[in-house]
Amino acid sequence: MSPRAPPAASKPSLSLRMKSSMIMGITGLLGRSFLYGFNKVEATGLSRFIELLDSRQDPEKRQRGLLTVSNHVSVLDDPAVWGLLPLSYAFNPNNLRWTLGAHDICFKNKFFASFFTAGQVLPCHRAKHSQFAGLHQPAMTQAIRLLSSPSVTASSPETYTTTGTDSIPSPLTHPLYRKHSWVHVFPEGLVHQHPDVDLRYFKWGVARLILEADPVPDILPMFIDGTQRVMPEDRGFPRFLPRIGKTIRVSFGEVLDYDAVFGDLKHKWDALVARETKKQQKGRFFGLLGNSAQTKTQEVEDTQQQVGELTSEELRYGKEATEIRIEVARRMREEVLKVRRKLGGYKESDPSFAFAETWSPDKVEAANKYKSRVDGSNIAQD
Repeated sequence: MSPRAPPAASKPSLSLRMKSSMIMGITGLLGRSFLYGFNKVEATGLSRFIELLDSRQDPEKRQRGLLTVSNHVSVLDDPAVWGLLPLSYAFNPNNLRWTLGAHDICFKNKFFASFFTAGQVLPCHRAKHSQFAGLHQPAMTQAIRLLSSPSVTASSPETYTTTGTDSIPSPLTHPLYRKHSWVHVFPEGLVHQHPDVDLRYFKWGVARLILEADPVPDILPMFIDGTQRVMPEDRGFPRFLPRIGKTIRVSFGEVLDYDAVFGDLKHKWDALVARETKKQQKGRFFGLLGNSAQTKTQEVEDTQQQVGELTSEELRYGKEATEIRIEVARRMREEVLKVRRKLGGYKESDPSFAFAETWSPDKVEAANKYKSRVDGSNIAQD
């Protein structure tokens, strides 16, 4: 029996749905043709992952969002890796991933912005390319709310801005259709081609997705190897052409036991949010002593944190909040490494790579492509 579709009014227009289906479907077709037609593919845990997607086919029956997290070894990781999915999945964008894409590349003109928006990409600003980068940019709010229940997200306008001048269609204007979506992220934040496929530290945005989505999402770690040999960053002419005849390994882990992996940190985060919210409400209450009781109550309630938005500086940049995010990101990286270890054949990861300060020598590099001063890996930020 086919899943019951949401009411027509809750869906995007037919033309937008057709555009998204064609872009996602054709991209999936090309990715699958390239993977299986010109390379050797080793996919571990794929059937289990497909079963998970099958269980999420009907948005009304989804109980929580899906967050997949992987290393990033090539510009082909997304979308080529999703060519592993059968073609029947490629043309159903409502059960496919949303991801973050570089604003300076994917949204640099109207054509690209339209294409990547239909391809379910959210515009993410990067620190070396934009003053609008950071942990709290609008793309993060959109991603957190896509993972969350429509009942806990604020109503959304049809568009949002990431710079104050751009205008991006919001996926949140159809909350029932997008209910508990699938979001995929590459928390390394750049292409990292290490000889032993080791991982850099995970940027802390992944911690926001893990801690702030409501309810907490299903989290599934993945590991990718081989696409760096298809598009090595030190490749020569013809640079624009992918290399063929390579072995590509993609391993899908299992959905994590959230409480076992992140439960203690989630408890600390929720306690911090509760303290900060109470502090804000108390400050607002005493600032409204001259108002009527009804107005006072309403304005105090308005200080309640909205999903994906942090109004307190302590929650945004405070020491305790930062420490929690660092540890969440470190543990998430470790879960991806566990998938890597299970595959076998790789050296043990350098423990120091899990921390941002290890990579500080690379911060002086202004180039978009460079060889890391830390581990000699090929880095690409464009």
